Amino acid sequence: MRVGVLVSGTGSILEALLAGDLPVAVVVADRPCRGLEVAAAAGVDSELLDRARFGGFGAGFDRQAYTEALVTVLRAHGVGLVAMAGFGTVLAAPVHDAFPGRVLNTHPALLPAFPGWHAVEEALAAGVAVTGCTVHIATLEMDAGPVLAQEEVPVRPGDTAESLHERIKAVERVLYPRTVRAYLAELEERDEPR
Repeated sequence: MRVGVLVSGTGSILEALLAGDLPVAVVVADRPCRGLEVAAAAGVDSELLDRARFGGFGAGFDRQAYTEALVTVLRAHGVGLVAMAGFGTVLAAPVHDAFPGRVLNTHPALLPAFPGWHAVEEALAAGVAVTGCTVHIATLEMDAGPVLAQEEVPVRPGDTAESLHERIKAVERVLYPRTVRAYLAELEERDEPR
């Protein structure tokens, strides 16, 4: 089953997915970013589906049209599973309709604790001793889908958002590829004719 990876940033999660020898068919970015360079260096097809063409990052962003265009790109590449890898755009219903239960995301907290964009900062502000990383099925409600895997990361005295996030990312780069591989195997077994 072919995987489509969605990126917005440095591509470090994408690098981990590629190093895990997952069947990545296409990488799609919502803005110019290093993730596209990572895909090119690995010889993986990539597309820039720039939010700027859909109203940018303000109130004028057409989320529905953007999501529909993304689904078209993913289908053109024969994708069966979508892995968000630091993707900064919340998607609308068409992607979930096209890939029901087949859109995965990774989040830098132990969901349901600290959903949303500022999970690491919120964990520090709350004074928790442990946070971590969650891999889950993405749904229309942000960071609320079924959890597939979690791993704890201790919060150290003197941690900053940056230092804690780097340790979470180190865990994420191992947990996410392993979970995607296991979920792919589960889907392929489920899809096999009986």
